Amino acid sequence: MNTRLALAAMCVMFAACGTSNGIGSANDTLARQVTGGDPVRGRDQIHNYGCDSCHTIPGILSATATVGPPLTAVGRRTYLAGRIENTPENMMRWISHPHSVDEKTAMPETGVTDRDVRDIVAYLYTLR
Repeated sequence: MNTRLALAAMCVMFAACGTSNGIGSANDTLARQVTGGDPVRGRDQIHNYGCDSCHTIPGILSATATVGPPLTAVGRRTYLAGRIENTPENMMRWISHPHSVDEKTAMPETGVTDRDVRDIVAYLYTLR
């Protein structure tokens, strides 16, 4: 299944499941499927990589910063970084190597591992 078709199917499934957010919800199951990550682990990794020092992120008590944009409902946004389509692959690329998307971004390259970025994206995709 191509990425656009998978994303469209995911949007339809999320809409059918209502607007519940977070781990343990229907969004959790779908986020795991489309990212291959573990949202529970991702929630912890968000703090470990310091994402909470710049962003407000629902479900992360320490994430109340205003340096970067709030990540509320990031799983249903159309674009990431104002320039790339919101797909799991693009979100992983943005988090792993933000300067490859926008060379002038203030978002740092944190050295996030492949496994950790999958888990972080899985958590972020629960935020609908």
